[in-house]
Amino acid sequence: MVAVNTYRPIALILGGSTGLGAATAQKLAKEGFDLVIVHRDRRADLPKINAHFESLRGLGANCTTFNKDATTNDKQALLWNDIRACLKKKKISVLVHSIAKGNLKSMGNAPNDLTNQDLQLTTQAMATSLYDWVRLIAQDKRFAEDTRVIAFTSEGQSRVLTNYAAVSMAKASLEALVRHISVEFAQIGLKANCIQAGVTPTASLKMLPNYDEIIARAKTRNPQGRLTRPEDVADAVYLLTRPEAKWITGTVIKVDGGESICP
Repeated sequence: MVAVNTYRPIALILGGSTGLGAATAQKLAKEGFDLVIVHRDRRADLPKINAHFESLRGLGANCTTFNKDATTNDKQALLWNDIRACLKKKKISVLVHSIAKGNLKSMGNAPNDLTNQDLQLTTQAMATSLYDWVRLIAQDKRFAEDTRVIAFTSEGQSRVLTNYAAVSMAKASLEALVRHISVEFAQIGLKANCIQAGVTPTASLKMLPNYDEIIARAKTRNPQGRLTRPEDVADAVYLLTRPEAKWITGTVIKVDGGESICP
């Protein structure tokens, strides 16, 4: 009789209810992962989001969800206690950071212009919170031996886009943190990378004031003649979870069909 391997690795996805995080959850569920998903959504949006979670369970994944804030220090520890209780003795094999929570304001147009507090809140949510979670889980020794940490950045971290200053700063900080995580947590087996997606049709993109222009330009600029899809990014996440990717760490991987190298 051939033994059946019932072990399913666990992926913790911060921001897994929509966009890149949701597509990643679907891909990993198909590929044999169990999921712990943290999201922060309004009650009105929950029917659609809960249907997404049920579809993940339909793929065979044990999917545990928390509609709670994952970005502030005082709430992170309490949330981690809840997650740890659900994990029991299991450890996390993949940590995906897909939190899109930032201020989109212009500079110098008082009284509603970008403030220092806006910068801090955006950077905490979209960058620093990744380190907070890595630190919490590492201190508890709940990472697997060969854990992959993956965060989503954007080309906007090095370009000027309308009202994007706070997010650009946060993404640049995120990339710096990922580089340091890849080195300073290497002794416990973490491999950390950023994925830079091309222009992708998500709810976050539609929040930009000139998103129609961004989409039109990306379609023209991309040699593939289309936008990046959430599924393209999710496929790349999965590749980074494979044993064959164990020597890839501390870098930014572009998943954009060549968009970023074209003028």
